[in-house]
Amino acid sequence: MGRLTDRAFDILRAQVDKCAADDALAGGVYRKMVMKRLEKLRSQNGTFASREEIRDTFKDEFPTFSEEALKAAVKANQPPGLFSKIIWIGGFLGAGAGIIWLVNLPIPIIRHSVANTFPILLMPSFSSMDYNYRQAIALVEQSDQLVNKATAAADFEYGDTKVKQAQKHLDALPVWFLGYYPKTYCSFSGCTWRFSVDEFQAARKNIGRMDAQIFQQKNAFTELNQVEQTLDAAKQQYQQAKTAADRQKATGNWQSAIDRLNQIPAETLAGETAKKKLQAAERDFQAMGGIATGSVHADNLIEAAKEFALSAAVASQKPPHPAAQWEQIAGLWEEGINRLKMVPVDNPGYLDAQTKLAQYQKNLGISQIRLQAERDSEKALQEAKSLFANLQNNVNSPSQNPSNSLGQLQQIINQLESVKPGTTVYPESQKWLQSARKKQQEWQKK
Repeated sequence: MGRLTDRAFDILRAQVDKCAADDALAGGVYRKMVMKRLEKLRSQNGTFASREEIRDTFKDEFPTFSEEALKAAVKANQPPGLFSKIIWIGGFLGAGAGIIWLVNLPIPIIRHSVANTFPILLMPSFSSMDYNYRQAIALVEQSDQLVNKATAAADFEYGDTKVKQAQKHLDALPVWFLGYYPKTYCSFSGCTWRFSVDEFQAARKNIGRMDAQIFQQKNAFTELNQVEQTLDAAKQQYQQAKTAADRQKATGNWQSAIDRLNQIPAETLAGETAKKKLQAAERDFQAMGGIATGSVHADNLIEAAKEFALSAAVASQKPPHPAAQWEQIAGLWEEGINRLKMVPVDNPGYLDAQTKLAQYQKNLGISQIRLQAERDSEKALQEAKSLFANLQNNVNSPSQNPSNSLGQLQQIINQLESVKPGTTVYPESQKWLQSARKKQQEWQKK
């Protein structure tokens, strides 16, 4: 390497050209002299020229030479630093890596040529193939153990992970290199396998089959979990049901869950679990059947009682009503009460029946009170009318005592006042009462 680097020479030459252009008379001559000195430095071997040595080449000819250019030339006229060496080494290694990457590409023409001359360059692809092959075979065996001999849902979850890992390694195998046996690589790495097309296809099929099995098993377990939740909810709903409609709905959900248990594929692990749960569910459902029969009878009694109650409530609207209607209303409440009393204590609907029974008995009592008030009021009005007719017949009799007439009139008023408000005869009784009181006032003034 010369005492003046190419980079430093270029910097100095540029500045010399500039200085020569400024001196129109002798610039060209001076330039040739200075460039000759610089060329000599560049061609000499030895230590790099110092600042003063470089300055001596032009200080007499170009005293206005730029100090900045000189400083830049001196800086460029130094041996390569550590960073430059690193860049150079990196570039060399990068080029080497690029060549290795190129020859390991899946291009048969390149690979076959390199395999015959420099097989060591194919080490990365051989090593990758060996690693992925071993991993794929091991993971396929693990997946097969987990999937085909599973004892719980967790085995399929773990098996799914292994299947995906095996698939990843199979995808990484150089399919374009099937059947090729890297003898040079295997001579010192201890290969005990020969990667064939049949072997690769068998592994692919095995992984695909297990992937489908896992999908089916997961779906079966998902269905089983949903059915179990539906079944538990139906049992709880039936136990908490208070009405016939609620119990009927719970029974339908219960039966639906049993039907879904039957539909889970028997060849799955979830199907085997479903068989055991199906037996218990059907046993509980059959046991519930006897209770349900009694519940249906009780529900019918309660529904019948509600119909009688509804008829009584409708008939009771917009009073007052005559005694015959109140008697009919009371009879309807009694029929409803009789139905409720027939619900046994151990029946699920007993509590509902007792609640309605208390309400119906209260309504029956009100109806009976209204019935008695209607009867008493009708009787009082009829007696008052009869007394008034007798009074009219006797009022003109010579033997009739005025005081007796007033007494009879007071008796009539008392009867009319006993007529209860809210009865059918009450409006009529008020008219009779008003007339009687008017006569009483007239007779008292005489």
